[in-house]
Amino acid sequence: MSHFLKEHIQTIINPTDDEFEIIQSFFVKKRFRKRQFLIQEHQPVHEIFLIEKGILKSSFIDNTGKEHILQFAASNWWISDFAGFFKQEPSSLAIDCIEDAEVYAISYEDLNMLCLKVPAIEHFFRVKSNFGYVALQQRILSLMSKSAKERYEDFIKQYPGFIDHIPKQLIASYLGVSRETLSRLYV
Repeated sequence: MSHFLKEHIQTIINPTDDEFEIIQSFFVKKRFRKRQFLIQEHQPVHEIFLIEKGILKSSFIDNTGKEHILQFAASNWWISDFAGFFKQEPSSLAIDCIEDAEVYAISYEDLNMLCLKVPAIEHFFRVKSNFGYVALQQRILSLMSKSAKERYEDFIKQYPGFIDHIPKQLIASYLGVSRETLSRLYV
């Protein structure tokens, strides 16, 4: 039994032991190496991922070849190209590992089947989706209205301890600043 998965789910719902056995049976534990892709741009999105260990990022490459980072994610975070997953369309994002990672994956079909078998899990995923919407809104507002220094301070609060695990050029991309600007902020 995965204590990590059980504890994660119990932050929102309290399934019985029998329900948890069903829930767990729909997840597959996977390991990925640093720089390995879980999802590549323009490919089908088959799974969403709960991170147990490691740091991952979601990003896309624009027409000029510049990488734009949407999200970093670590233990207890969910990551995927959610638009590609829920709409069952090719990915517009890439998801890859900044460091070795262990994740729990669930497919689109299995998520739908799980929700039929354990209805309470729908509440779990609704709450998680709502938290994701809130985080996305805060990120967009931050990019639109805050200075680079304020965005950097927000990054430190939102991702405590990440500063030493994520290359500075990736942090700069996430903040929407140049590497040089980040160097001035990172004192």
